[in-house]
Amino acid sequence: MAAFDLEEQERVDALKDWWKQNRLFVYVALAAFVIAVGGVLGWRYYKAARADQAAESFAQFETTAEARDVKKTGAAARKLMEQYPDSPYATQAALTAARQSFEAGDRDAAQADLRWAVDKAKSAQMQNIARLRLAAVLLDQKKYDEALKLLDDNKDPAFLSLTADMKGDLYAAQGKLAEARSSYTLAIEKALANSPSRQLMQIKLDMLGDAK
Repeated sequence: MAAFDLEEQERVDALKDWWKQNRLFVYVALAAFVIAVGGVLGWRYYKAARADQAAESFAQFETTAEARDVKKTGAAARKLMEQYPDSPYATQAALTAARQSFEAGDRDAAQADLRWAVDKAKSAQMQNIARLRLAAVLLDQKKYDEALKLLDDNKDPAFLSLTADMKGDLYAAQGKLAEARSSYTLAIEKALANSPSRQLMQIKLDMLGDAK
């Protein structure tokens, strides 16, 4: 019994010595764990709260946009773009503001919003849409080569038809009829059979005739 008590006391003393030497490390490790867990939970809460705030701001933006006051729509869009640049709502606001600016004849404002969407959108689909719309603005500004280079980044097969169609417009505007014909042909081949744009693509191809 005495031997057992002695061994037990030795283990207790050894544990006390270990604790004295390592307690700082243990406290630091525990603190790091608590901070890490708290950080993950806090980040998730923060992201959820930010998403809710962005959705609320976008609802307010839509109300502003419906009034079709171009300046107010642009200002509201830029506010969303500045406050929630990572949100899909900001990208949608940029596209809406760009459309209104283009329709109002302000090509520079439309181009600026669309470039922002191309650079900042987190969705590849939204980036593709923004590139197509920006290419249309550049076509209107006769910046053909810049638009064609921009469209080279639209590699998603789902956008192949629309991208080829836009390239056809750009080539046709430059008088490069062979390239335009090739692009329109590809656009028609890749378009869905029931796509409403397919007939328009065919009309544009037919208008080129056999000219070279």
